[in-house]
Amino acid sequence: MNSLKAWIDEHFKGDPIIWAIVILLSLFSILVVYSATGTLAYKTAGGNTELYLFRHSFLVFLSLFVMWLAHKMPYRKYALYARLFMYLSIPLLAVTYMFGSNINEANRWLTIPVINQAFQPSDLAKLSLIAALAAMLAKRQNNIKDLTGTLLPVILSIGVICALIGMANMSTAILLLMTCLLIMFIGRVPVKHLALVVMVGLLGLSVAVLTGQRRETFNSRIEAFMESKDDDSKIPFQAEQSYIAIATGGITGKGPGNSEQRNSLPHPYSDFIYSIIIEEYGMVGGVTVLFLYLALLYRGMRIVANSNKAFGGLLSAGLSFALVIQALVNMAVAVGLGPITGLPLPLLSMGGTSLIFTGTALGIILSVSRGDHQDEAVAAESTKVSNRLRTA
Repeated sequence: MNSLKAWIDEHFKGDPIIWAIVILLSLFSILVVYSATGTLAYKTAGGNTELYLFRHSFLVFLSLFVMWLAHKMPYRKYALYARLFMYLSIPLLAVTYMFGSNINEANRWLTIPVINQAFQPSDLAKLSLIAALAAMLAKRQNNIKDLTGTLLPVILSIGVICALIGMANMSTAILLLMTCLLIMFIGRVPVKHLALVVMVGLLGLSVAVLTGQRRETFNSRIEAFMESKDDDSKIPFQAEQSYIAIATGGITGKGPGNSEQRNSLPHPYSDFIYSIIIEEYGMVGGVTVLFLYLALLYRGMRIVANSNKAFGGLLSAGLSFALVIQALVNMAVAVGLGPITGLPLPLLSMGGTSLIFTGTALGIILSVSRGDHQDEAVAAESTKVSNRLRTA
């Protein structure tokens, strides 16, 4: 038993609570996705339900492996690559918008040659912008009020990337803008400059709405949500099926694999997987999942509070906010507290490369906690040595 604990302590460093939450949600994801993809399997795979089970399980364990690799790298090294990948993501977003694969009336996917694997450059842009923003603010803490030299490059980066993402995926762009504002607030940026960021961000998003591919979809979803509050007969079909799943779930649910709404609810394995969770596991399951995400945010903020480096604190805060806010928005949509967005539920929804980027983000958060714990250990050991020398 002691040797097993020693092996775990050696190879799995960082916050143990975050490790437990991520592993628990990942394993639960396999169970829920297997249940939610039954209808999809009969439509596209000839009834081979194990196909999506094995595919999703492979991606889940791959994302966990990527998370483990990311947490092994000292988090300070991410500052070296963040701006490079941020600048790389700008032309990738532009190329995707013009030549990417069109799915649901939007070009969000870009296929990598040779390996023939599609991915969303917006995932890379989001991760790299958060890391680059944390690095730029940490480096300029002594001149944080300098608008021209410090904040102008930051504001331009946020505006350009949010606008490019918003042309094909408005909900992701809005969440990214909100996350950047939170990072800048924690990074001691003056409120008057935050107002400028809001103005630039809204300008970029407005341009994206007017010129982007999802303008009609964005407007129709907002209008449908507002109208449904006044007239129940105007509730969108997806939302209506989601409400039925939640209402029939009760306190303890129908049991694993017993969902009925998965046969009529669009995208029950991704956008509306939270509805399937409540239908099968009831309010108990829904509240438990919500608690786990809030616990993840709390542990991420604990890392921020305990971090002795500005970059580590801002990086952990940004990535924690990005993951948990997306989760809260997904759950809010499922229960009718917001318009339909199309955002998946991190760690639980079926996905491809998005799972890999989520694993990377969580690995970086663990790397921050791991690095600061090591710094504290080194400092404590140095103090002990100094005290021994003094007494000698």
